[in-house]
Amino acid sequence: MLDIFLSSLGQLFTLSHLLFMVLGVLVGLVVGIIPGLGGIAGMSLLLPFLYGMEPTVALGMLMGLVAVIPTGDTFASVLLGIPGSSASQATVIDGFSLAKRGQAARALSSAFLSSMIGGLIGAIVLTGFILIARPLVLSFSSSELFMLTLLGLSMVAVLSGRDLFKGLAACGLGLLVGAIGMAPATGEFRMNFGLDYLYDGLPLVVVGLGIFALPEIIDLLVKRGAIAEEPCKLGEGWRQGIRDVGQQRGLVARCAAIGSLIGTIPGLAGSVVDWLTYGHAVQSAKDKGEFGKGDIRGVIAPESANNACACGAMVPTLLFGVPGSGTAAVFLGGLLLLGLQPGVGMIETHLDLTYTIIWSLALANILGAALCLVLARPVASLTRVPFVILAPLITVLIMFAAFQATRSTGDLLALGAVGVLGVLFKQAKWSRPAFLIGFVLAPGAEGYFYQAVQFQGTDAFMRPGVMIIGALILGAMFIPMITAAWRKRGEAVSVGAAATQKAAPPTLGVIDVVLFAALLGTAVVAWVDVADLTLIGGIMPRLAIAILALSCLAEIVRCVIRRPRWEHQAIGLQGLWLVGFFTLVGAMLLLGFITVATLFCFVFLLTIARLKPWVAAVMALGVTAFLVGMAEFLTLTYPSGLIDPWLFG
Repeated sequence: MLDIFLSSLGQLFTLSHLLFMVLGVLVGLVVGIIPGLGGIAGMSLLLPFLYGMEPTVALGMLMGLVAVIPTGDTFASVLLGIPGSSASQATVIDGFSLAKRGQAARALSSAFLSSMIGGLIGAIVLTGFILIARPLVLSFSSSELFMLTLLGLSMVAVLSGRDLFKGLAACGLGLLVGAIGMAPATGEFRMNFGLDYLYDGLPLVVVGLGIFALPEIIDLLVKRGAIAEEPCKLGEGWRQGIRDVGQQRGLVARCAAIGSLIGTIPGLAGSVVDWLTYGHAVQSAKDKGEFGKGDIRGVIAPESANNACACGAMVPTLLFGVPGSGTAAVFLGGLLLLGLQPGVGMIETHLDLTYTIIWSLALANILGAALCLVLARPVASLTRVPFVILAPLITVLIMFAAFQATRSTGDLLALGAVGVLGVLFKQAKWSRPAFLIGFVLAPGAEGYFYQAVQFQGTDAFMRPGVMIIGALILGAMFIPMITAAWRKRGEAVSVGAAATQKAAPPTLGVIDVVLFAALLGTAVVAWVDVADLTLIGGIMPRLAIAILALSCLAEIVRCVIRRPRWEHQAIGLQGLWLVGFFTLVGAMLLLGFITVATLFCFVFLLTIARLKPWVAAVMALGVTAFLVGMAEFLTLTYPSGLIDPWLFG
């Protein structure tokens, strides 16, 4: 064994391996910074270059990219409020709030350091798993996997706070949207309403960008200021972020362990683990008041987990040839291109390469975090720039990222539709994370439930693992309620606490009324649509409809009983920007994506941002160069319209 370790170290520190690892790290940072691309697109970009390469050299480049994307995507999540990838969605909640308060450097430095530590812990866990994980992973059946998806859904109760029914309604809507398309059990099509685009369901990239990115862009455009509401003290924030990680080292270790464990389970990586760990951070905190407003623990928890999760996803990929995530699936294809067959044979005949992969992950995490820390100061200075200058560039970037999801014009329309929902949720303070959790977990929950019932029957839910996870679910749902009740009881017996014992009344506004009516109408339409489905094919949408409708009705009853306080909920300016977005999409479809994107950026920067003509022209031409270059690299064909074929054909 010692000679294998030494051989792996020798391969790790060869000049060619290190050079290509640095190349992979740089590509990973660029891909991570671009919102919506993520590891799948980045890995796909590198695959054509693997032909004819030495396995150790190629693996260095691949592992550099795999390790760094969960670190690089933090830039977009914190600075722009746009999830850099599906694994950084939870980071947006508190990371972007910190940036708007002028603490971008603090959020970035803590995120990068916790990502590095999480990646190192994940690499250590992966080393041990290579030897002992086979019986553990094989012991998980569909019933345990189904219960793990329910554990993710239980975090909605933690994240919804006082508005539990609104959070459950948002989660139910997410489950319903996630059930659009073909039923995995029966092959029946559900809620596509005759639209070809919906036959495969909505892409996660489109939903994530629509529910988070567009509302934040519109909100900042309405405010017409810089991203940061206060000047960003980069030096102080830099040191404070590092101190924050030291103070929260227990949270870092726990979340990295959770990420490593969840990453080993195929299909539960990515956006699941960051919400689980974010919910854990909220649930384990004694003071929860700052979560969602700029609590550094809301950045540290998911960032510690997503790098560890990337390491954990390598366990089933290397041991069984079963990809633990979308990125791992492309990595699996890269291994096959190099002539390596994942599985038990990988451990027996290529154990040195296996450990080279593991230690490359660890080293790439260190290199990536160091590079990100070096870049944190100049990139964080973007928060001082008036957002009206960045808005057209980010809007085009979001539209590009959404379009490459399925490369259909429907991606742009779906982005706008989900964006409308995101704006309404944001203005009415409904839980957008709850919606996204429901959407992400819907396909997995349905698939695992069907498999458990088909293969194990009623015994599926009597297994010891199911019981243990069920106990965790009950704890996640009821412990916060019990703790809150206990605190209220303590307040009631303290001096002067009589005034605080009375719970605040719920709030209600015009957007709440619109949402209640729209969601109940959606539930009715969806129920009619799924009425003819079989029991198995319709169980998930019917469950989602029930959660959606009952939660809305429960919140309405709560408002009737408690006499809510009327709250002004502005929507006028936000509605105008949404109309402008759909106008932009229509122009792109009519005239051409690249042409309209270029003209939009130039006119916006010239008239609204009031830049000098030559500056606006240079920035607009930069957008053109980016779109043309990405079209070449990714073999993209944008909507051509009437003009693009003449200019770029």
